Amino acid sequence: MSEINIDARLIGASAERALVVGPDDTAWHWGSGRVQVFATPFMIAQMECAAADVVEPLLPPGYQTVGSLVNVRHLAATPLGGRVTARAVLTGVEGRKLSYRVEAYDDAGLVGEGEHERYIVEEARFVAKASARLPKPE
Repeated sequence: MSEINIDARLIGASAERALVVGPDDTAWHWGSGRVQVFATPFMIAQMECAAADVVEPLLPPGYQTVGSLVNVRHLAATPLGGRVTARAVLTGVEGRKLSYRVEAYDDAGLVGEGEHERYIVEEARFVAKASARLPKPE
């Protein structure tokens, strides 16, 4: 893989993803609880998407980022109909490794916060390596 680097001057760049909590976004739907509030797994997914949005538009064709670490606290429940905004801020660049501060807010304030890491990968090589993990047919 040719080395793809993100300019460290991009530290501080950010992206957001926003949504209104619907039935498919709840803990009940995701199987992470039995209540109709914004699901922790979906909050984390929105944080990851926001983080990917920070740098993926800058990558050449055939490259993308993949998540490698999530350390997040879900601090407050957002009910159905509440608006949630997930935000990711690029905090570090070490070669292919990208570090982020992630947060989620609803209209009442902070609902989630933490750290996230992603790596820049060449998609074809990454998928081939993942596929090699499957058992060989007999």
